[in-house]
Amino acid sequence: MLRLGLTGGIGAGKSTVSATLAQLGGVLVDADVIAREVVKPGTTGLELLVEAFGNEILDDDGALDRPALAATAFGDDGSRAKLNSILHPLIGSRTAELIENAPSDAVVIQDIPLLVENKMGSYFQLVAVVYADAEERISRLVGQRKMSEEDARARIAAQASDDERRAAADIWI
Repeated sequence: MLRLGLTGGIGAGKSTVSATLAQLGGVLVDADVIAREVVKPGTTGLELLVEAFGNEILDDDGALDRPALAATAFGDDGSRAKLNSILHPLIGSRTAELIENAPSDAVVIQDIPLLVENKMGSYFQLVAVVYADAEERISRLVGQRKMSEEDARARIAAQASDDERRAAADIWI
């Protein structure tokens, strides 16, 4: 099994690259998809988030209101650390399960937005970084994801710098 760690800043285009690699036969393990899975209504993940951040992070149907959580969790380092301490173990467990079930000769593409921040490069035979400059990423986040420019800039600022990502990269896309 070959494990490729795929990363890049929010809005850089990781999903496009990972989808292309999956179409070519790679087994995609997408941390963002898993992150949504572990906080669906009725999961322990959602219960823990509500315990930590309050009912105001839920929408009218009892599902996670991601913008409300982001407004709370990305406001300061302590809140972001609390969010990560809840989500990362759940995501890690589900990721391990998916990798275990991949064929032994598979190329496993792990799409991990915070690979560099969490110093995970040593877990992979190759690390590929998808790059787009910050202004392009802000434009994508505001236009496609309907984030406010302030929120987009805050999320970018909370992630690794381009220089940190370049230092971790075996492949720069």
